[in-house]
Amino acid sequence: MSTFLIDHAFLPSGFARDVRVEVEGGLITSVEPDRPTGAAERLRGIAVPGMPNLHSHAFQRGMAGLAERRGPANDTFWTWREVMYRFLGRLSPEDVEAVAAHAYAEMLEGGYTLVGEFHYLHHDTEGRPYSDIAELAGRIAAAAAEAGIGLTLLPCFYAQGGFGGRPPVEGQRRFINDPGSFARLLDGARRHLERVPGARMGVAPHSLRAVTPEALETVVGLAPDGPVHIHAAEQWLEVEDCVAWSGRRPVEWLLENAELDQRWCLIHATHMTADETVRLAASGAVAGLCPLTEASLGDGTFEGPRFLLGGGAFGIGTDSNIQIDVAAELRQLEYSQRLHHRGRNVMTLEEGESTGRRLFTAALAGGARAMAQPMGAIEPGRRADFVVLDAEHPALAAAGPESWLDCWIFSAGRDLVKDVIAGGERVVTDRRHHRRDAIAARYRAALARLVGGV
Repeated sequence: MSTFLIDHAFLPSGFARDVRVEVEGGLITSVEPDRPTGAAERLRGIAVPGMPNLHSHAFQRGMAGLAERRGPANDTFWTWREVMYRFLGRLSPEDVEAVAAHAYAEMLEGGYTLVGEFHYLHHDTEGRPYSDIAELAGRIAAAAAEAGIGLTLLPCFYAQGGFGGRPPVEGQRRFINDPGSFARLLDGARRHLERVPGARMGVAPHSLRAVTPEALETVVGLAPDGPVHIHAAEQWLEVEDCVAWSGRRPVEWLLENAELDQRWCLIHATHMTADETVRLAASGAVAGLCPLTEASLGDGTFEGPRFLLGGGAFGIGTDSNIQIDVAAELRQLEYSQRLHHRGRNVMTLEEGESTGRRLFTAALAGGARAMAQPMGAIEPGRRADFVVLDAEHPALAAAGPESWLDCWIFSAGRDLVKDVIAGGERVVTDRRHHRRDAIAARYRAALARLVGGV
């Protein structure tokens, strides 16, 4: 058992002072405000719950900044995807682990304490299974264990290159499985997850363009107690192709055929009608929003206000990992809505409420649901995940508790994150991950070998 004494902590009831928190087995066992004395590890600053990162492709951290040159006249997500295919075509298992460990250390420094890894890189560079079919899932688990981040692993099922059984393209050869090989992959991945305390596993049928309806049903049944994540309606071309194939839009098809509920997380869900938005909100499924990546790829803007008014749950993810920062992701979500709706403080429900607090608490709750993890609040039974903000930072000079979250999200950003406890263990001290130097050295060595051919 360990004990922390926190100057200020964001509890479900609001900010409290001198909060004594006891932890056992990585979980909080008791929380007592106004307990300023007694033996404990002191956390100086403002502690908030660690944020779940509900959607990551860790390997893409290694290509951040490498796709920012003008492509063909119509440069889109689909041309960016070709750069991504060239990059992943060179990754060895050692590279996958090195890049993931670096991304996960940065996530902890940026305020995320658990990652949902949407893991679709399964086979060798020729598309052949490794002798351990879950070799690369094992590398993800090893990277998470080294970094000290919590993990919900979401092995991705990918079987075709487009709607209607279109064959995969060469760049997808490392993704492809049939339901039988995918079931074996899941069994192997479960064994690898034993090295990560508290790890969970779900499944991720990649998208409706990558699976058949029959395979979707089979794959969802392979993880009856785990979360189900799927890309949906990220790009307008995807919507058009889905309508041509089925007569339905992607989210519409899922609502009618997949029995969406709280197990499900629809990643992006960018292009929805008003009816789809309201029905998705009512289903209990989480909208997995990745605003920085969605802006980077020119995806479009999620219909935030309508979804929020309908009681919809959302969380945030770093997706392509171009920038890893809780505050920046939430800020981009709000600013995208401001640009689209030509207003301010759009992602709120009541006059006078804090936009930062609304965004932060909603993303905590939705992310915890999508990860199927006991996190998102500083209270007994939850993961002991604390992100400690620097109370002495100049960005907070004129702020009180009612505006601390706003100043973090809309002003200071990740520079405010001082210390991080994940699963009861200190992993960041004074803004540095405790294994930053070793992890960064391996990352630099991997990138030096990889980038020449991208």
